[in-house]
Amino acid sequence: MQIVKYLLISIFLLIFFQTSNAQRFPEPDFESGYEVPETQTIAPRALSWEYLDVVVLFIALSVMSWFVIKKRSRKGIFWTSIFSIIYFGVIRLGCVCSVGSIQNVTLSLFQSNYIIPITVIAFFALPLLFTLFFGRTFCAGVCFMGAVQDLVNIKPISIPTWLNKPLSAIPYIYLVLALLLAATGADFIICRYDPFIGFFRMNATFGMFVFGAVILILGIFIGRPYCRFLCPYGVLLNWMSRLSFWHTTITPSVCIQCKLCDTSCPVDAINKPVQIKPETIEKGRNRLITLFVLLPVFIVASGFLASRLYKPLSTIHPTVHLAEEIKWEQDNSKKTGSEDSKAFHSTGIQASQLFSDAGRIQHFFYYGTWIGGAFLGLFFGISLLKTSIVRRQEDYEPDKGNCVSCGKCYKYCPVPPTP
Repeated sequence: MQIVKYLLISIFLLIFFQTSNAQRFPEPDFESGYEVPETQTIAPRALSWEYLDVVVLFIALSVMSWFVIKKRSRKGIFWTSIFSIIYFGVIRLGCVCSVGSIQNVTLSLFQSNYIIPITVIAFFALPLLFTLFFGRTFCAGVCFMGAVQDLVNIKPISIPTWLNKPLSAIPYIYLVLALLLAATGADFIICRYDPFIGFFRMNATFGMFVFGAVILILGIFIGRPYCRFLCPYGVLLNWMSRLSFWHTTITPSVCIQCKLCDTSCPVDAINKPVQIKPETIEKGRNRLITLFVLLPVFIVASGFLASRLYKPLSTIHPTVHLAEEIKWEQDNSKKTGSEDSKAFHSTGIQASQLFSDAGRIQHFFYYGTWIGGAFLGLFFGISLLKTSIVRRQEDYEPDKGNCVSCGKCYKYCPVPPTP
């Protein structure tokens, strides 16, 4: 109780000093020529600290990969996760974040005036590089968001396949939307709707606090709900992990098919043994041919449907939103009275110029939604194709794409390590 008391007092004093330093009254208008001194603001953290973050990320990924692949140590994975929560979450307040770096990289590719820091590129690329070699060891606990969810997952339940499959498509939709908005400079929705940053920074809106709390409560029973059903960076990690040179294995030796790993996996990432029957092969072949022929239809239809959303999506961009507001004022001979409208009229810029800029942005959204929709159609078609591919499997094996290398199956496997 004493610790809680001191913590509450510290928070109160911090809020008091922050608010006492804020300017609560208008600046006085002196006639003696007095000029208000420039406000001294805290400089951004030194570049050396940003490089330190990259070094820490590299070391954490190396240590975690060693624990997962070489040592097969759940205890080592756990303590590395605790370190990640303390350093990247508590100390660094979630920035720079590999998950959100997708948006920075995208913006730098489409906006020539945006200069992306090398440290952000490193945070984006390093987890992908390690995943290519060792599987999703970043997800195992180096990502503080995954580590937090792993800590609260005390009573995991399995999600049925009929529900797991459609929910797993949400990250692809989220990724497409995030890339489109970042490319146009409209918004960084991954950072804006991060469910855990608010807890570390204590500055989230009430809605985001509720969102984060719901994710954590779900995480008690559902293994890593954000990682599995929302995280857009997880889509890229999934792809890279399927190509990984080394990957975590359930057993240290030969599988005895005790099924303990299947019941212990919190993210339902264990592929079960499959016995192939001749009639199954024939049905799968016919279904595969049909779906392969329909794949272009899925791509075009999905692209077309998504392109119908380009106008409402484009209004997320502030320029398009302002243009519609000014257009409404002209059509109705009224003033909206919004701050954005007042600021625009004070600039003296012609409305025609604003409409022209908004038109270019909407044009970008049109092609962006077409491409994004086509990508989602391709994903949907490939997912259906995979259900028709029958592969013989003798043992219980981790799904290389969906396995987050948490190592919880290690302690359940009764097979002793090979001497």
